[in-house]
Amino acid sequence: MSDERIVETRTESPAWTLPAIIVLGLVAIGGLAFGWNASSKLDSTQQAVSTQLKATQQSVQQDMSSLKDRLAQDEKANTDLQGDLKVVTGKLKITQGQLKKAREEAAKLNDATVQKVAALDTSVHSELATKATSDDVKVVDTKVVGVKTDLDATREDLKMARSEMGTLIARNHDEIDQLRRLGERDYIEFTITGRNQPQKVGNVTVVLKGVNEKRNQFSASMTVEDKLFEKKNRAMNEPIFFYTSGTHIPEEIVVNKVGKNTISGYVSIPKANAQVASTTSKSGN
Repeated sequence: MSDERIVETRTESPAWTLPAIIVLGLVAIGGLAFGWNASSKLDSTQQAVSTQLKATQQSVQQDMSSLKDRLAQDEKANTDLQGDLKVVTGKLKITQGQLKKAREEAAKLNDATVQKVAALDTSVHSELATKATSDDVKVVDTKVVGVKTDLDATREDLKMARSEMGTLIARNHDEIDQLRRLGERDYIEFTITGRNQPQKVGNVTVVLKGVNEKRNQFSASMTVEDKLFEKKNRAMNEPIFFYTSGTHIPEEIVVNKVGKNTISGYVSIPKANAQVASTTSKSGN
């Protein structure tokens, strides 16, 4: 029997195989780590961009809201200015109308005076022609003297200074009495002594603030229907006009005498305004 030899053939791996596998493993692990790190950074970047985008959107929305508020305020201010312009325009038209009316009334007053004199002359001649007794002549003379007195008073009225609105300005008590006889306005005289002492005169409360005797000027504050007006360095005999609610004809205050810490004058109230106030009071009741 022949010997049979079994020969085993072993194939041995090269020596570099294992290190190569390890290197490849490390490279793979490094790649995974790099990929995970890049993914994390990408997520962080996306979150940061998203947060910044939201912040930018909120800022834009706030700016838009603020811009809308400013636009609304500007529109409201524009509307208020247009309203004020209409009010001023309306008052200017009223003032121009009052000035025209005052001039027409002055012209009518002159015409009325001429007509009155003509009527008197006709009446005198008529009475003298029909009545020949001395007593009748005396009566006529008395009437003539009376009418002359009224005519002289009217002429003195026409010599008074007039304001820009056509109202007559009284410079003393006698001239105030002459204006009272015209019957168009009520006149309330006043004297204020001492500073910062409120005094009610008609529809206005007056407080004396200061006096400049050399220049015949004064400073005062006026309160009309809870509205305060400061009047500084106003001249004597210079009318100050003011309106009250529901009226279209101005009232006026005139200071015609200035002394040491004292002023005197009057408040002029149109009788038409008093009628309007009376009607308003009755309708309110």
